[in-house]
Amino acid sequence: MKLLESINVGNITLKNRVMFPPLTTGYEGRDGSITTQSISFYERLAKGGVSYIVIGDVSPINSFSPTPKLYDDSQIIGFNKLCDSIHKHDCDAINNLFTSGDMKAVREKLHHDMKHFVNEVSEDALNDIINKMCNCAIRAQKAGVDIIQIHGDRLVGSLCSTILNKRNDKFGGTLENRTRFALQLVKSLKKAVPGMPIDYKFSVVTPERGKCGIDLNEAPIFAKWLEEAGVDMLHIAQANHTGNMADTIPPMGIQPYGFFVDIAAQIKKEVNIPVSTVGRIFNPKMAESILEADKVDIIGLGRTLLTDPDWVNKVKDNKFEDIRQCISCNKGCTDNIQNRKFLSCVLNAENGYEETRKITKAITKKKVVVVGGGPAGLEAARVASLKGHDVILFDENTSLGGQLNLACIPPRKNEIKRAIKFLTHSVCSQNVDLRLGKKVTQKDLLTLNPDAVLVAVGASNVIPNINGSNNPIVCDSWKILNGEQQVFGNIAVIGGGMVGCEVAEYLCSESKNKVSIIEMDNSIAKGESNTILPTLMNNFTKHNVKIYTNHKVNEIHKDYILCENDNNEIKIPCDYVVMAIGARPNEFDVDKLLENNIKVVKIGDCKDKASDIENAIKTAYDAANEI
Repeated sequence: MKLLESINVGNITLKNRVMFPPLTTGYEGRDGSITTQSISFYERLAKGGVSYIVIGDVSPINSFSPTPKLYDDSQIIGFNKLCDSIHKHDCDAINNLFTSGDMKAVREKLHHDMKHFVNEVSEDALNDIINKMCNCAIRAQKAGVDIIQIHGDRLVGSLCSTILNKRNDKFGGTLENRTRFALQLVKSLKKAVPGMPIDYKFSVVTPERGKCGIDLNEAPIFAKWLEEAGVDMLHIAQANHTGNMADTIPPMGIQPYGFFVDIAAQIKKEVNIPVSTVGRIFNPKMAESILEADKVDIIGLGRTLLTDPDWVNKVKDNKFEDIRQCISCNKGCTDNIQNRKFLSCVLNAENGYEETRKITKAITKKKVVVVGGGPAGLEAARVASLKGHDVILFDENTSLGGQLNLACIPPRKNEIKRAIKFLTHSVCSQNVDLRLGKKVTQKDLLTLNPDAVLVAVGASNVIPNINGSNNPIVCDSWKILNGEQQVFGNIAVIGGGMVGCEVAEYLCSESKNKVSIIEMDNSIAKGESNTILPTLMNNFTKHNVKIYTNHKVNEIHKDYILCENDNNEIKIPCDYVVMAIGARPNEFDVDKLLENNIKVVKIGDCKDKASDIENAIKTAYDAANEI
């Protein structure tokens, strides 16, 4: 496979064509120091077979930005430890250098896109920034970093931008002026760290998206200039800093697969140096086809490697089906960073917890029974069987996946099927004893004489006790999604949480339906990804979905519901009412199991309260790994 072929970049040979692009992780100390969490994360990626790792957003100044910092010689040792941990797995390390200048002076005005700072920074200050970045590169070289990557977004990209750069000096106006700083930086780095390859994160502003980078029509010319200045490799990506992270890290269904490949291919035609790209590339066949078509030379996998750091090794071993594929939910990765938490993956319990979560073989082989075949039950069975236990899984349904089978039905959510596929494949390939279509009791389990029982019976949709809730027009949101119930006409969805909004969007896509959402709280879609929310709300506007927040439903009648808002009685006409106010954990009796000294652990939605897939996966992983 071309994916596994080596490639030369400057004076370095990369062992394959797969790289990990720069991501903000949140693993560093508050002072920007490299922590053991950082080292464990990056080493785990290196161990998985990737050719090189870009350490994202390395700051050459003591800024407020919560990213790795390398502005002082005392910080070299931390980067040295990080590089050593990567190098021992035959993987190269790249420092992604970015800066935003003297941030303390402009923090109040900075906002998200640097639109003030880029136009106010003086020429002397820009030269000082270049000096600081060169000093940072020298420290990186001393630490053992193999390649320097210039972050062509942030300050560098803002100066290149026709949208943000309004300067009228030699750094503004023409393409030559707007790219002057970037080219000066490249030439200065070549002098500061001679012989060290330079990569450039080439951020492109397309007609549809981005602000902080080079315009698409100017990109081929600028790429040639960078090559002439001494750049050894280009990493082509969507320019960001638009205020919507969905532009650069798109969630499921927002942008096509491989959405930046063709743009990267246009630029590759103009240069004679290796080109990489990134963006919704998940499976090996897709990646291989891009390389075979000579559109790029190297494939960047960001969220994909968070979900499965062993992606490359599994490709090498021809175990494509064993790869846990990203579903682009953005819940644990992008959302966490935006909410000032650290990077993690909802499907991979180990991501971000590499120091503490590792599956180890059990000392004593045990018989483990899992009750429930949803995400929690499947993950528990997967982990328990990897530990070497004999595992039996029961589910009352004849198919596996539980609520994931409903979650993948609303608009744009069909990518969740990849999670079902992986978990199902895992339990089947690991010879878990699957007993489906049977609802078991603790009496049934006692006959098996298990050592441990993991209860993963999930939750059920709640139908609240509202006056009129037994009216024939009242339906269950879960049954709407699974096709068991049908509605049409004027539809009132009671509950504006995740499920309520998903079922409302599902229903409003039918042209003759008129949908309303009634929510007691002051907003809807709480808990939805910030990268998905704009698309969701735009669809509601497009389909004229009426949203009633701060409304409490008091009565349901045959053709309307009666609500209360600020002590006012509101009548909302409807043909059907869809209940989506939440879920309640399902019960499963375990007292007899406990009396017989059998270890019992509840996991997922049935544990304490109904939650989400991240809770299901993590509680299941931890419970199974403790057996």
